[in-house]
Amino acid sequence: MSDAAGAVVLAGRILFALFFGIVAGVGGHIAHSKDMEGYARSGGFPIPAIAGWPTGLWLVAGSLSIGLGVWPDVGALMIAAFVIPAAAYFHRFWELEDPMQKLMQQGFFFRNVIALAGSLLIFGTFAGLGPEIPFTITDPLFSF
Repeated sequence: MSDAAGAVVLAGRILFALFFGIVAGVGGHIAHSKDMEGYARSGGFPIPAIAGWPTGLWLVAGSLSIGLGVWPDVGALMIAAFVIPAAAYFHRFWELEDPMQKLMQQGFFFRNVIALAGSLLIFGTFAGLGPEIPFTITDPLFSF
C-alpha cells in the first residue's frame, strides 16, 4: 500500500475512532455512567452495571487501538462487540408505537448497523493486508 493510500486509511481510522472514543466512550458512557446503567436496566440488558463507565473504557480502548494502530483489528472487533448488543437491546424500533420514538430509535439502530459494517471493514482490511498498511504501531493480531 502506498503512503498516500495509507494516509487516507489513517484519516478514516482517526475519524471512526473519534466518535467511539470521545463521543460515545468519554462523553457518553463515562460522563453519564449512572444514566447509561439506568437505561440498560430499563431495556432489559442482562448486566446493566457494565453499561456505564466499563463500556466507556471498552470503547476508548477499542478506539485507541484503531486510531493509533495498535492491533487495530482487535480494536475493530471491540467496537463490533459493542454495537451488536447496543442495536439488539436498546434500539428495537420495531417494538415502538410512537412514530417519533420509532423514527429516532430506527436512526440509532441503523447507525449501529453502519458502525458494525465499518468495524468489519477495518477488521478485514487489517487482517487481510496486515503489515502492508503504513502508519501503525503494531501489525494486526489476526492474519488471513
